[in-house]
Amino acid sequence: MDNRENIEINDPGMYDENQIQVLEGLEAVRKRPGMYIGSTDERGLHHLVYEIVDNAVDEALAGFCTEIIITLHKDGSCSVVDNGRGFPVGIHPKIGRPAVEVCLTILHAGGKFGGGGYKVSGGLHGVGASVVNALSKHLQVNVYQDGKIYQQEYERGKVLYDLKVVGETDRTGTTIRFWPDVKDAGDENHEGIFETGDFQYDTLKTRFREMAFLNRGIRIVFRDERGDEAKERVFHYEGGISEFVKYINKKKEVLFPEPIYISGMSGTTMVEVAMQYNDSYSENIFTFVNNIHTPDGGTHMAGFSMAITRVVNDYGRKHNILKANDANLTGDDVREGLAAIVSVKLEDPQFESQTKSKLGNSEVRTIVNQLVGQQFATYLEENPQNAKAILDRCLSASRAREAARKARELTRRKTVLESASLPGKLWDCSERDPKKCEIFLVEGDSAGGSAKKGRDRHFQAILPLRGKILNVEKTRLDRVLANEEIKAMITAFGCGVGEDFDISKLRYDRIVCMTDADVDGSHIRILMLTFFYRYMRPLIEQGHVYAAQPPLYKVTYNKQERYCYSDLELDRVMTEIGRDKKPDVQRYKGLGEMNAEQLWDTTMDPAKRTMLRVTVEDAIAADEIMSLLMGEKVEPRREFIEQNSKLVLDLDI
Repeated sequence: MDNRENIEINDPGMYDENQIQVLEGLEAVRKRPGMYIGSTDERGLHHLVYEIVDNAVDEALAGFCTEIIITLHKDGSCSVVDNGRGFPVGIHPKIGRPAVEVCLTILHAGGKFGGGGYKVSGGLHGVGASVVNALSKHLQVNVYQDGKIYQQEYERGKVLYDLKVVGETDRTGTTIRFWPDVKDAGDENHEGIFETGDFQYDTLKTRFREMAFLNRGIRIVFRDERGDEAKERVFHYEGGISEFVKYINKKKEVLFPEPIYISGMSGTTMVEVAMQYNDSYSENIFTFVNNIHTPDGGTHMAGFSMAITRVVNDYGRKHNILKANDANLTGDDVREGLAAIVSVKLEDPQFESQTKSKLGNSEVRTIVNQLVGQQFATYLEENPQNAKAILDRCLSASRAREAARKARELTRRKTVLESASLPGKLWDCSERDPKKCEIFLVEGDSAGGSAKKGRDRHFQAILPLRGKILNVEKTRLDRVLANEEIKAMITAFGCGVGEDFDISKLRYDRIVCMTDADVDGSHIRILMLTFFYRYMRPLIEQGHVYAAQPPLYKVTYNKQERYCYSDLELDRVMTEIGRDKKPDVQRYKGLGEMNAEQLWDTTMDPAKRTMLRVTVEDAIAADEIMSLLMGEKVEPRREFIEQNSKLVLDLDI
C-alpha cells in the first residue's frame, strides 16, 4: 500500500524531519476516511454495514455460515450476527495479541491474503472490519466459540480492555455491533466522521436481497427497530440467481416461464448464469464478482456476450432460420429484451479500478465463454420451441436495428451551424464551450416563449417540446427515432443515441427538464427521464440531467411579491403575513402564466434557482421502477399507487 497518506506537511514554509507526521494504527483511516469507504455521506455510512455483512457472507461462501441477522437499533447502532466459525481468538504468533483484536485493529490483517482462510471473498480490499472499527465511536465484538462467549470493546479503533470470556454457549459465530462516529454540531470537542447516522432502510434492504439472491440458500434477516413499529424482512432464495432474474422480470411479460440456468467450475473459478427474455426493448444484464456488483462489466461480461451471440447464430444457421444471404445477428440483436445475471467467484479477482466496477482477469473471459457456449447450445437443442422463440425475437430486433440505423442518420448533425433548421424550434446559445452551456427542455410554445425572452442567451438554450413525448418503455428504437420531439432532443444534444451514443460530443453540460409544477408536468418529465435512462443513460450516470423547480404560488401583499415552491412554504408565508390580512395568492397552473422576468427570477437564474440533479443510485431498482411506472402491465402499477397513495400525493418526482 502507498503510505503517502500517512505523511502530513504542517508548515509549507519548512520541510524537515519535524514536518513528518506518522499516523499510528488506524489513525490513517480516521484522517482520510474517503480513501477507505469512498465518502463520509450516507453512502459511506452504509458501506460500514456492507463490510461487516460481507465478512459473514464470506463465511457462507466458505461453507460455514447459513444465517446472517442485521439489526438497526434505536440508539443509532447496527449489529450483524452470523452463525459461522467466529473470529479466531487465539494469540497471533507474530503480533502477540488475540487474532480477533488483530483483525479489528490492524489494516490488512485477515484471512483473505493467501493464508488459506478463504478461497473467495468480497469486502473492501480485505480491510473491512478494521476500517469499520476505526470509523465507529464504539464497537463491541462477541465471538461464540469452543463453548465460550468472548468479548472485547473499542472506542474509535482503540482497545478498551483485553479479550475476556463473559459466558458460555452452545453455538458458534460472531456478533459485531457498532455505533458510527457521527458529527455532532453540539459537541465542539469532537469532530466526528459521518455527516449523518441515519441508515436508510430501503437502501440496505435492496442490498441484502441482492446478497441472498447471489448466495443460494443463505438466510438473511433484516430488522429495523427504530420506528414506532419494528420492521423485519427475511431474504432466502433456494433458486438463487434464477429467482433473481424472475424478480427483475416480474413487471414484464416473459418469452418462457423458467429462466435458463448455467453453472460450472473451471479450476477454482465458479460461474453461474441465469437468463430470460422479456417483452421490453432494452437489455438488463447485471454482473457480479464474489458478490460485488461490477456495473462496468469486464471479462466475465465479454465472455458471456460472445458466447450467446455465437450460439444463437450457429443455431440459426444449423436449422435454416438464418438464410444463406442473411447477415449474422449482432450482440445487440441477441441481447435485446434479455434479463440476465452473470456471477463469477474466483480466488484472485483483478479489477481495473479502485471502485471494483470492472473485472480485468483475462482467463475469466475464456472460462465464461466456454461454459456458457456449451450449456446454452445444449439448452437450445433440447428446447426447440423456446429456441425458435428466441431466434424470432432476435431477428425482429435485427430488422428494427436496421430501421433504427436509417432513422439515426436523419438525427445526426453535421455542424453546429445547422441548429436554426432543427425541428422543435431550438433557440441556441452563443457560447461554444459545452461546459458552460445548458439547455432547457420546455413544455409548449407559451412557456418556450417566456423562457426564450427571460434566458441569458449567452449560455442558455431553449428547446420547446409539443405535448407528451413517446413512452419509450413500450416502443422499439426505430419508432422512438421517428418521433419528432425525440429527434429534436437527439439532434440538439449532439451526442447520438443508442449504440452511436458518444458523451464526449455533448453540447450542453446541463440538460434541464423544465415542466409545469402539476401532474401533467411530472408525467412529461418522467417520459423524458425514461428516454434518457433507456437510450442515453450516461447522461444521468455522469450528472448532466436536472429537473427545474418552478414555484407553485405567488403571494402578493403590500406591493411585495414572494414565491412559494410547496404547500408547506405557502403555509409558512401566510403565517408570517397573518392570515386575516388576506394577501393575493396566485396558483401557477403552468410556466406559461409567468412572464419572462418572473421565470428568470424564480427558475432560471443560477444565482437564485433550485434544481434537482437526477441520479441513478441502483440500476436494478431504477429498472424496476421504470418498468413498473411506464411498462405494459397495469396491475403492478395499480398496486404501487394504492400502496403509496399518500406518498404519491406529496411526491415531486
